[in-house]
Amino acid sequence: MKKIFFISFILILLTGCSVGSDNNILKKLNSNLDKSKSYYLEGDMEIINNEDVYTYQVKVSYQKDNYYKVELTNKSNNHEQVILRNKDGVYVVTPNLNKSFKFQSDWPNNNSQVYLLESIMKDINNDKDYIVKHNDSGYVITSSVNYPNNTSLVKQNVYVDNNANVTKVEVLDNDLKAQIKMDFSKVELNHKFDDNYFDLNQVITVKENTNNEKEEENTKNAESENATEDKKDDDTTNDANLDNEEKESKKTVTIDDIVYPMYLPDNTYLTSKESIDTDNGKRLILNFDGDSSFVLIEESSVYDKEGLILPVSGNIDFVTDVLAVVSDNSITWSNGGIDYYMASDNLESSELLQIARSISSLPVSK
Repeated sequence: MKKIFFISFILILLTGCSVGSDNNILKKLNSNLDKSKSYYLEGDMEIINNEDVYTYQVKVSYQKDNYYKVELTNKSNNHEQVILRNKDGVYVVTPNLNKSFKFQSDWPNNNSQVYLLESIMKDINNDKDYIVKHNDSGYVITSSVNYPNNTSLVKQNVYVDNNANVTKVEVLDNDLKAQIKMDFSKVELNHKFDDNYFDLNQVITVKENTNNEKEEENTKNAESENATEDKKDDDTTNDANLDNEEKESKKTVTIDDIVYPMYLPDNTYLTSKESIDTDNGKRLILNFDGDSSFVLIEESSVYDKEGLILPVSGNIDFVTDVLAVVSDNSITWSNGGIDYYMASDNLESSELLQIARSISSLPVSK
């Protein structure tokens, strides 16, 4: 009898320790994040779109008061985009075009973000039915997620080591297959950033900075060069300007072919297409009518030497392998040297995204 009682007592102790340990790891994760005034993360992210897999190098910088800089570099083509949030608003920046979309948004609080610690923990804390499993390398925490534009994404597995560091996150669909994977190679809490680290002009060259630089250069040249060398300086400047113009022209792609969606909703069909010549190339306008009518506009992406900032409304989401600005009835994005704009009066943003994600970056027909 004593032996049975002793064994039962040990089992209770073991069970209690296990539950306590599981609860403690979540408390430790929350505590570490609450105490941290900043962090810096690095890692690799995979996004699966049907049979395509897009891989990104990700660098995330966070500072209290909702300052964020998320740098995403596509590993297949080195295309870089940056999500920047500071006191002025939220920006989606494409550095190689020297262009950004600026909008007032609740990002990143409006949906799950697989590469942000706050978002990962928010999903866990909001799910009263979260599950914690312990293994030799640490813990796996499973919780629900919030992806309003992709309702097939329903759960996340968060992998945590024994030191309460998040090492990996998987976002699962209804079939419990991973559709997004984020592997963290570096997690630094309380990272120190420079005072101007989250300024927009640290990402793109805005007009006022360009002018200041030119004024400083002209002043320096005037002080160091005598009058007999003025012509030589002018020639050198002209050559530099020509080099810049050539560089900028290389960033412009001429659209020779139409890029069509590979998916269309039922009873929806192309009714007209129009090509308009612009200063920067062609603008193609495709009208689709039927039960799910929409318009698709394509035109050449252009490098802007003054740093173009476009005010828009909406949220941030992925279209194939690039970030897009998504509003209630429109999507705007750039990919493969082409700017895209899609709008509809009778389609929701999730339906527009489904069409947009079927558009290849390569022309399929003339």
